[in-house]
Amino acid sequence: MSSSRVGFRFLNSTRFAFRNASAPFRRPGAKGFRFQSSEAGTAEQQSAFQRMWNSPVGVKTVHFWAPVMKWALVIAGISDFNRPAEKLSLTQNCALMATGAIWTRWCLIIKPRNVLLAAVNFFLGCVGVVQVSRIFMWQRSQKGSSAEAAKELEQEAADSAKSVVHETEKAVKSVGEKAV
Repeated sequence: MSSSRVGFRFLNSTRFAFRNASAPFRRPGAKGFRFQSSEAGTAEQQSAFQRMWNSPVGVKTVHFWAPVMKWALVIAGISDFNRPAEKLSLTQNCALMATGAIWTRWCLIIKPRNVLLAAVNFFLGCVGVVQVSRIFMWQRSQKGSSAEAAKELEQEAADSAKSVVHETEKAVKSVGEKAV
């Protein structure tokens, strides 16, 4: 008898019907859920630390440490609130804003849902929005002030030209009166 034939008979036997097809692969006492521990009744008896440690998004997993490390980006963005807007990078802050928006939504879709990562991404997006709006307001004020400055320079040049013309006319009149 070949081993594949034995395996096929093993899965088709009456002892392991279709509803229990995965029974030989389960842990003893498990209900078939991926993240459920075999001691389902002891969940109430566990301390808060044990529940956090054994959680699917607990301290032992990347689902916990990724948001913790990503808070450094949020803190760096908040520290940039003190920098002048002309020294901020528009592309970098647009990337932070987009990253925050996209990954906030994604963190609420994936299983297990990672609310900690969604929160840090939400705040990252908020920091990006604030910085991008600061950059746009600064650019708009520069365009407005440069146009204003150009108008003022034009007005000053026109005034000085008029004064030069007026002084020249005076000088010509005075020379013409002396000549007569």
